[in-house]
Amino acid sequence: MRFAAPLLALAGLSLSLSACGLQPIYAGGSQGVIARGLADVEVAPIPGDEGWLVKNALEDRLGRGANGGSARYRLDIVLDDTLEGFGLLTDDTIGRERRTLRARYQLVDIATDTILVDATAGSDAGIDVVGSEYATIAAEQTALENLAEDVADQIVLRLTRVLREQEQ
Repeated sequence: MRFAAPLLALAGLSLSLSACGLQPIYAGGSQGVIARGLADVEVAPIPGDEGWLVKNALEDRLGRGANGGSARYRLDIVLDDTLEGFGLLTDDTIGRERRTLRARYQLVDIATDTILVDATAGSDAGIDVVGSEYATIAAEQTALENLAEDVADQIVLRLTRVLREQEQ
């Protein structure tokens, strides 16, 4: 009897949560509406090393090739990659850098040439400048790779929300 009260409370709580309207975004797995919609997005070429990294990260997340080669949407992206030094040391050398990657992107419906999304995404990372130039360059490159992944995640999240709204 002493276990009945907590079980009843748990049952009541689970019923109230099921009525809140939460639905999984990726319901249906790779055959779901959102996954198929993301696979219908073609990423336009993006210039530069940072463009190559962002494009590959996006194609990995969107399901490159899952749509059989036809695309319903085009994703146009313009990147701004900056590297600035700050944190001056006593000998007037830079002790820290900040790498910032910003993306302005538009999701375009290819059939109607309508812009469905016009937004920005961005991220930044701090880098320690050390005595070894090689180590500093390697840290800058690693930061760029991580930033490309972060920006791609932000873009895909926004596209997922837009595709979900179109479904409803």
